[in-house]
Parts: sequence; structure tokens; C-alpha cells
Amino acid sequence: MTERLNNCLTARWPALPRVRTCITTRAGDTSEAPWDGFNLAAHVGDDTDTVAANRAQLQQQLGCQPAWLQQSHSTRVVAADPQHEADADASWTATPGVACAVLTADCLPVLLTTTGADRVAAAHAGWRGLADGVLENTLAALEVPGDQILAWLGPAIGPQAFEVGEELVEAFVSQDASAWQAFEETSSEGKYLANIYQLARLRLKAAGVKHIYGGDLCTFSDQQRFYSYRRDGETGRMASLIWLADDQ
Repeated sequence: MTERLNNCLTARWPALPRVRTCITTRAGDTSEAPWDGFNLAAHVGDDTDTVAANRAQLQQQLGCQPAWLQQSHSTRVVAADPQHEADADASWTATPGVACAVLTADCLPVLLTTTGADRVAAAHAGWRGLADGVLENTLAALEVPGDQILAWLGPAIGPQAFEVGEELVEAFVSQDASAWQAFEETSSEGKYLANIYQLARLRLKAAGVKHIYGGDLCTFSDQQRFYSYRRDGETGRMASLIWLADDQ
């Protein structure tokens, strides 16, 4: 479903060629344990100079300007601005060379583009943001009908590793009874396995999005490539980026 670009994966979807993507892995040897690899988050305890160097290396490699965010599991969406780390969990842009970027280590990164490749967006969809409407808000910011959107679901904690309680189940099922299909009861009372990919697909489909791809990379089970907060606790973050190339 993906192909490598140095230490990045790229979305495999039928977006037009000017839509570029990069999903970083932990491959690299700049950050030291427990962030060992290519950590791009400045808020997890890693050396700030190392994180800055990693970000600069990524920007040079990709040839775009990432617009980093101060993420807080909110539903706020902003226009991507490389000069300002906005307090938001999603961004969009129509400006070539500016990359929407989100950081994750189990939460779901969702990349979006219009079928005409004139706008792109990236959303950080942890379960709280997903339940509260971060994807719906991001779609609204793109200002096109859902059937003119392509969505790609990036690496996140897989359905066999994401054990949750009744609070999370209720957060989704109280809004949409069909969300039950994304949960599987376990042998532990009040515990379920949650499929965050399926929950995202349900929300996207309800908003009219028909073209949804990805959703097959588990951060928890793939320790070599991905950071996982639930698996490791103190750890780094991968970045998922999307931008428009200058060429048409």
C-alpha cells in the first residue's frame, strides 16, 4: 500500500501527481533512546536541538515547508502557516510548497486532497478528536463536496492492540449506533478492542467521502518502523505530511 522515499512512506492512492505525501518512520540514528530514531516532536522530552535538526533534514529532503502544529486532541483546523505553530489538530492549504503536517504515535493521521488537487489537508485524529468532529471540521475547511475528496488513513494503533473502556465506546455509539461495528468485546468486563480505522471510515462516509484509502499499518505491532505511545510510553513521534508541488 506504500512505497519508500528514503526514511518516508508515501500514500498509495489515485491523487493527481502534484499531490505529494510523506509519512516518516523512526528509521534514523539522530535521537537517542527512548526517542531513538528520527523523532520529530519537540514536546516529548527529546533534545530540542536534535529535533530541530531532524525537522531541518526532513524539510531539505522533501523540498517543502512543513507547517507544524501544537496538537491538543482538539477539533481546531487552521490554514497551514510554516512561520507559526498554531494550536490546532488539523491544517489545510492551497499554497504550493507548504506542507500540512501532523505528529502521531498511535493516533490516526488522515491526509486529504481534492480530486482536482487544488487543496490538501492533514488531521490528527486521536479518538477524542475523532469523536468530537476533527475530520468533519477539516472537510468543511476544504470547502468542496465529500465526493470530491480523497482520504488516506496513515499508521495508527491497530484493532488487535487498541483496548478501550466503555467511555470510548459510548463517545461514538451515542452519536451513531452503527459505530458498534468498530468494537469487539474482550474477555475482560467493560473492555473492548477498537478499530480506529473503521471509526474514521464511518465518519468520513457519513460526511459524503467515498474515496478512502490506507488503514493497514499498525504502529503498535511494528516496532522497527513506528513509534507507539501505548507500547513504549515515553517515545518519539512520526510525521505525516501532504503538500502541493509547484508543477501542475
